[in-house]
Amino acid sequence: MDTLVSAVLVGLVGVFCMMDSRLLGRLNFEQPLIGATLVGVVLGDVPTGLAVGAATELVSMGLVQVGAAVPPDMVLGGIVAAAFACLTGASAETAMTIAIPVAVLGQLLGIVFRSIIVVLGHVADDAIEKAQFKKARSMHIVFGTILYSLMYFLPIFVAVYVGTDVVQAVVNMIPAWVTNGLNTASQLLTAYGLALLLSMMLNKGMTVYLILGFMLASYLGLSVTAVAIFGVILAIILVSLRFRGGSELAVEGGAASDYDPLEDDDE
Repeated sequence: MDTLVSAVLVGLVGVFCMMDSRLLGRLNFEQPLIGATLVGVVLGDVPTGLAVGAATELVSMGLVQVGAAVPPDMVLGGIVAAAFACLTGASAETAMTIAIPVAVLGQLLGIVFRSIIVVLGHVADDAIEKAQFKKARSMHIVFGTILYSLMYFLPIFVAVYVGTDVVQAVVNMIPAWVTNGLNTASQLLTAYGLALLLSMMLNKGMTVYLILGFMLASYLGLSVTAVAIFGVILAIILVSLRFRGGSELAVEGGAASDYDPLEDDDE
């Protein structure tokens, strides 16, 4: 297959995966495993794409996007790494050395891009105030989607067409102060995202469970998975205690089950 055709096909795979969370309603196509496997399909090497996708998926499981924080884009990294492995015959382990730099580059592009695309939101707000609803819809659905598509298509196309060495060189050219600044900003956004989530979820009844989870993780050294398992067990116990005797209450109230509160009680 021609290199140009391969680059275009792989770029379109990236655009399709990107649209999952923007237009398709989150059907789980925007996952490293799915994206890399689709690359294997279009390049005619499904086993390699699946192997690279599985390896990338394992790495991405430890990355959580909270609030406005932008983690390394492992979907972008997995797609480029799968294309590299399929086109060169490299192993999944070798391809992972490409996935990480590309994912970091995708993280930096994502932070910059989200800072730019926010302008569309202000344009849409202004259009709504002027009753220009078609313009507002175009800002969100048309122009926003096009810009997001280009953000995925162009890096993937360039990486596949000119080679992953160029991508690595671009990552190495980024000044340390830019990388450190963006990383610091992403960490601050993570803390801000957690604060926003807690402000919506936390109340007097939930505070004790937050403290309990914090103590388990901090002083007992339990992993997030272990704390989550304990949380599920505790939730099952509390639910069983809360609704114990519910069947008896249902039987007692059965006699009045035909009562219609909308009927007039004239008698």
